[in-house]
Amino acid sequence: MKRLMSAVVAGTMALGSVAVFGVATASASTTTPTITLTDPKAIFNNGSTTIVATASVAGTVNFTLAGTTITGCGAEATATATPFIATCSWTPAAAGATTLGATFTPTDATDYTSATAPVINETVAAPVQGTTTSPISLYVDTILASGATGALAPKFGTGCEITNEFIVGQTIVFRVYGNDADLGGVALTSQNVSSATVTVGGVATPLKLAFGNHSGVAFWTAPLPTGTATGLYSTLGVIGYKVTFNTDAVPAVTKSERFTHIVITTVNGVRVAKRVAYHKTVVVTPAVAGAVGTFASGFTASSVATLNALPAS
Repeated sequence: MKRLMSAVVAGTMALGSVAVFGVATASASTTTPTITLTDPKAIFNNGSTTIVATASVAGTVNFTLAGTTITGCGAEATATATPFIATCSWTPAAAGATTLGATFTPTDATDYTSATAPVINETVAAPVQGTTTSPISLYVDTILASGATGALAPKFGTGCEITNEFIVGQTIVFRVYGNDADLGGVALTSQNVSSATVTVGGVATPLKLAFGNHSGVAFWTAPLPTGTATGLYSTLGVIGYKVTFNTDAVPAVTKSERFTHIVITTVNGVRVAKRVAYHKTVVVTPAVAGAVGTFASGFTASSVATLNALPAS
């Protein structure tokens, strides 16, 4: 009897030891996987874009926009072998700043925990010319006026050079050309433009653009002299400006055309067909309403016209 009880106790102790050892081993092997997102560089009103998530193990990804699950992307499976990539097709609803995120659930939930990707601070881009619909398209740049303008003119810049960097004392020239889709894509000239101006921040009166011949090619220009004297532009830093074109309304072209039709009458009890002529005004070319086209630079500050102080000699 004593021998039997001893065996039972020993067996119980052994079983207890095995159970405790197994729990400790499972806890130690649980790890947190990694997951990262790739910035999609999204563009508004340009269709869908793809967000890519890369994990260190297989699983599913919940893609989020500003903390909310993106429709259709709540449980996107990764590849089953490396690279463990999942994707989400996303169509931005608006331009501007937002955040993209993702949470990851591993397929092997025994050895791995869930994980969260570092947030992507996304700026959804809009076309640099804006999103306002207009038949008028404009190209705008800034050039250095020809001739000696400014204290550093002989050393800094040459006439008609396209540049965004200017020094106080130099003359900036806004150069513009454009087309009007409503008129079949014709060039904007003084024959179809009623007004063309450049509004510069800090300048009370808009600059008038003039259409002229420049060494055999025609385009619009408006000078902005800078300097420290009264009446000259002298505000240092980025130059805020807006170009506005107004086109002339084009009346409809019409002409009078002769038409005929048959009139049935009764003469002495007999039905008689008689051809009657008449005139009607028809439209040859429809009228075109005047349109407004604008341009205000949406580029980053490093790509916008800037006025700098005269460097110390």
